[in-house]
Amino acid sequence: MKVLVINAGSSSLKYRLFEMDSGEEIAAGLVERIGEPGSGTGPRIQGHREAMELIVRALTDPRSGVIADKSEINAVGHRVVHGGEAFRAPALIDDAVLKVIKENIPLAPLHNPANLTGIEVARSVFAAVPQVAVFDTAFHQTLPPHAFLYALPYDYYTSRRIRRYGFHGTSHQYVAEEAAAFLGRPPAELHLITIHLGNGASMAAVAGGKSIDTSMGFTPLEGLVMGTRSGDVDPAIYFYLAEYFGMTIPEIEAVLQRESGLKGICGENDMREILRRREAGDATAALAVDIYAYRIKKYIGAYYAALGRLDAIIFTAGIGENAAPVRAAALSGLDRLGIILDPGRNESGGQGPFAIHADASPVKLLVMPTNEELEIARQTMMALGDRASVFC
Repeated sequence: MKVLVINAGSSSLKYRLFEMDSGEEIAAGLVERIGEPGSGTGPRIQGHREAMELIVRALTDPRSGVIADKSEINAVGHRVVHGGEAFRAPALIDDAVLKVIKENIPLAPLHNPANLTGIEVARSVFAAVPQVAVFDTAFHQTLPPHAFLYALPYDYYTSRRIRRYGFHGTSHQYVAEEAAAFLGRPPAELHLITIHLGNGASMAAVAGGKSIDTSMGFTPLEGLVMGTRSGDVDPAIYFYLAEYFGMTIPEIEAVLQRESGLKGICGENDMREILRRREAGDATAALAVDIYAYRIKKYIGAYYAALGRLDAIIFTAGIGENAAPVRAAALSGLDRLGIILDPGRNESGGQGPFAIHADASPVKLLVMPTNEELEIARQTMMALGDRASVFC
């Protein structure tokens, strides 16, 4: 069973092809600058259909391809950013599913249109192949109302759909399941905190395999400090900037989305460079790390309280997997909560999943590489269910 995973952006098309019997990734690639002028190294790619046809040619190339014909692809799984409240699980794509994805465009105006374009092109190129939508928001649809509602007029939720949706759901779900396997325990037994730290960053409280709270909210702007996003701020700051500095709503949004976070504090959003500068004695870089780690620590405490007990904390994504000083700062001083880091294990790291807790730590501390594309492939298989054998 071969599943092609597609992640369509407005000017890009990422893909990975998985052999599901083994879970092995057998091909991967990216087509960039779709609809933009040629880079000088090749002709202009006019649109997503042409990009998809390039992918098919790459996969079936007699010299370097991995399949003889596109008919060997049994299913296509698509990353879709926003499923609203309609989707709690992956969905086999039909016209009704497409209609709901379109209805959710106001909730994700930068992402859902591109995701739809990828789906429409794939349905055309792979006309006989089942297509499945896997939603970033679906894993967090198990949040209870007291966690997903804001203290705004209730009509804002019922008529305007304003609530906490959460994102990075495929990553949180994947590492939660992988952590359970690593610990040799069923997911239903575990209470976990999953921490996804990349340029975008979020956390989730996972009880018995289900998300009960998450740091991103109505949009991915809420929560942790991120590469260029502010995370949590006092909403009155927006009014202050508008009233006293004459900033427009688009200007304020641009600052919060692209000029804040780590970049806003120290002028840099690459954590590797920030840590290098900190080691060289740069005070603003050190401050950026302190603020970043402190926000993570606060959420750990909040989610520990929400869960009631805690079995493990999992770090994942680029910073979570590779920045030992960030992990150490975020976990420092939590010994009395049963969260005890082993500095040597944390610094030495390793390939694949590894533990960084002290032997005496009641709460396990894990570093778990994420694989959102493999999770999308797995969920695609789940959505097909018994039908999967028909398409093999």
